[in-house]
Amino acid sequence: MTALRTFLTTHPAVLLVEVAVAKGSTPRDAGTMMLVAADAMWGTIGGGQLEFMAIDHARALLSGRPLPLTLDVPLGPEIGQCCGGRTQLRFAPVDPVLAETLRQRLRQEQDAYPHVLVFGAGHVGRALAQALAPLPLQATMIETRNQPVPDLPPAIALRHVAMPEVEVAHLSPGNAVVIMTHDHALDFLIARQALARGDLAYVGMIGSATKRASFAHWLQRDGGDPSLIDRLVLPIGGSTVRDKRPAVIAALVAAELLTALMPGKA
Repeated sequence: MTALRTFLTTHPAVLLVEVAVAKGSTPRDAGTMMLVAADAMWGTIGGGQLEFMAIDHARALLSGRPLPLTLDVPLGPEIGQCCGGRTQLRFAPVDPVLAETLRQRLRQEQDAYPHVLVFGAGHVGRALAQALAPLPLQATMIETRNQPVPDLPPAIALRHVAMPEVEVAHLSPGNAVVIMTHDHALDFLIARQALARGDLAYVGMIGSATKRASFAHWLQRDGGDPSLIDRLVLPIGGSTVRDKRPAVIAALVAAELLTALMPGKA
């Protein structure tokens, strides 16, 4: 939202380019939009020759040329983009009314994004925050230690709390929890709360097969349901890529989250 507001403030003459109709195989779906100014852009309609044509057309309109406000583009060999579908683009100058409409639309879209709670602001937690920031997800980092969290992207919310396990109850069904605190006992407590709900799309915990076995033992000793662990992703990030660098783990976990939270869209 901040990026959109900044773009509109910085560039007073802007044209909206929107995919009005998408038929067959197309780079982006109907409703996708981008903004074009004389020397800058915000968003994308999928790149390639289609986007190049759209930008060129939008800037010609901005310069005052009397061109149509719609383009019907077959995505075939004639434009060098062999998607096989057909896209109709709509162009509109962005006035204050349309600008506010776009802000409200983006806010509604973002409010509908799946939510991820990331417990722990260590190296991997911060790397995961960086990986999640540009994705269509709402992410909140939960930290118990009362200290600054460096390099946290503006898109990621941060809450310092004394009892992080309580935060699990506030999460809506179908969302996700990723657990990577500085304390194994705290990890286990949060995981038990999350798994006991039974309605979350993803519950993951950083660690190894040994940690998984330790959690199973802890759960049994604490009187928990042993079957809860069947819904726990541990280790997180899969086993195909064996690399323990935080940025690599974060990328793999981000892919797992998209698969769990956006089936058919990831």
